[in-house]
Amino acid sequence: MKNVTLNESSGRLISLDAFRGITIAAMLLVNFPGNEDNVFAPLKHSHWNGITPTDLIAPFFLFIVGVAIAFAYTKRLDAGMSPSKLYPKLITRALKIFAVGMLLNILGLIPDFNFADLRYTGTLHRIAIVFLVCGIIFLNTRWKTQAIIGALILILYWLAMNLIPTPGYGKVMLEPGSNLAAWIDQKFLPGKMWQGNWDPEGILSTFPSIVTGITGMLAGTLLLKVKSQEYKVIYLFTIGFIATIAGVVWNWIFPLNENLWTSSFVLFTSGMACMTLAASIFLVDILQYKKSAQFGVIYGSNAISIYVLADIFALLFYGLKIGGSSLNEHFCNLFTSLIGAPKFVSMVYALIYVGILFIPAYILHRKHIFIKL
Repeated sequence: MKNVTLNESSGRLISLDAFRGITIAAMLLVNFPGNEDNVFAPLKHSHWNGITPTDLIAPFFLFIVGVAIAFAYTKRLDAGMSPSKLYPKLITRALKIFAVGMLLNILGLIPDFNFADLRYTGTLHRIAIVFLVCGIIFLNTRWKTQAIIGALILILYWLAMNLIPTPGYGKVMLEPGSNLAAWIDQKFLPGKMWQGNWDPEGILSTFPSIVTGITGMLAGTLLLKVKSQEYKVIYLFTIGFIATIAGVVWNWIFPLNENLWTSSFVLFTSGMACMTLAASIFLVDILQYKKSAQFGVIYGSNAISIYVLADIFALLFYGLKIGGSSLNEHFCNLFTSLIGAPKFVSMVYALIYVGILFIPAYILHRKHIFIKL
């Protein structure tokens, strides 16, 4: 999504590209293990309440989307462009990302495609919605209004989930498939849900995920307003630390939960994202460790395209059967029989897959090709 970032010649933070690229690489690492039954705990999502390093990946990317929106549209608004002229591209881009998400869902059902099994939600779907809504908010409000909107959404979501009894139960529920968000999805979400009777990218939980994008926009605005690189790091780290602590405290009454995208989860993960971006700015833009950041920069320059390509490549690396087993199954069976350590072997296969996808990312970056969605 190069068109929502500034290019290097116009002062883009290389650290943001590196942050984006590492986030995408981490997303691929956890999404494509060699064997889903043998995965180290940090590389798995939390079952319900709680948080693991893997749970940080999706909110980190939405946060980065918000930062990129602030960078791109501040430049255009400052140049005198009216929001009405920016809406067509904003809407078209969001529709493209959503459409690609639907295409991947369809490909995932091959060869036994059935409309009854089609899912209308997913990672790209949520990115598209957050990008669209956050873009509209950014084009029509100042940062203070954005902060108020974000705070109101988080508070109202918290109150709704904790005060409105789940229909059919007669009491407030926050269990898998038995909560207000799941009930709304069961009533109004079309298609198949990820977990049968609930979906982690469902309707109600999308509202707080939009706030994750808003926190990114606020961070982006801060980066643009503060001229000193050192103060950028200080402000980001301080605000991030405060937000993380606030998330921990809110967790006492509204648990950290990625599946519900709880308000505490938004604050905690956005705080962590702020501090991670601060560290990236310090290392890459201040200390000038740009060569060390190249892996992330290369991945980040075509982040969503590589994410899509990963799902397409998976048809070969995970779907193609040779002698009754797929490539990942052959790999894991062979090396587990030789050295044991099935979880380690599964992780190695995932790392190899990330390395394979780095090849097209490198070629695209080397040729200065930035695929727009």
